[in-house]
Amino acid sequence: EYGGIYFGATGGAGALLGKKIKSAEVIAYPELGPEAVRRIEVEEFPVTVINDTYGNDLYQMGREMYEVHA
Repeated sequence: EYGGIYFGATGGAGALLGKKIKSAEVIAYPELGPEAVRRIEVEEFPVTVINDTYGNDLYQMGREMYEVHA
């Protein structure tokens, strides 16, 4: 019913990533303050999608590829 994605980024890149956020809107749990669920609009966001809305998991896929080729 609801979809979401999980990003992976290089450690320490928070300042760079913050500059790429064009807008942010709290869509759930505003009482959680900075931990609220937000819809964000980004441009040229230098991250890797780890988990997507289709259920793919890049970490698991990498493990499976390693096991096949090891």
